[in-house]
Amino acid sequence: MKRFHLNLNVTDLDKSMAFYNELFAAEPAVVEDDYAKWMLDDPFINFSISTRGAKTGIDHIGIEASDENELAMIRERLVRADSPILDEDDANCCYANSKKAWISDPDGVAWETFFSKGRIANYGDGTGEVPARIAAEGKPATERTGTCC
Repeated sequence: MKRFHLNLNVTDLDKSMAFYNELFAAEPAVVEDDYAKWMLDDPFINFSISTRGAKTGIDHIGIEASDENELAMIRERLVRADSPILDEDDANCCYANSKKAWISDPDGVAWETFFSKGRIANYGDGTGEVPARIAAEGKPATERTGTCC
């Protein structure tokens, strides 16, 4: 089953965690010095916050697949959306190793579709570069590389 994903950039992780703990009536599933993630069932969302962004607010939104087959079906819909796609088969980002496909909507909002294969010990690398990479002059996904959200 697909899970909606929303990632926000925040200025104060502790204050934001306290706020979202109350809002969701739940503790985060992952807490690091610069990142927290709630895996909620009601609403069914992967909600994360991070202090790593250049500006506060929505960094990206997405859809988390439950397995690689579901991710492949989602990616086929991205192809039909007729916008450049960035594929990342082995992304280390947000304390997870994932397979991803990125796309931007007509207004430049970055959408991440992904399946997380497992947890890693660090945040990853390449953060904040996705919108620029996705907008890369229409190069086919096979000609672009990237490492993180």
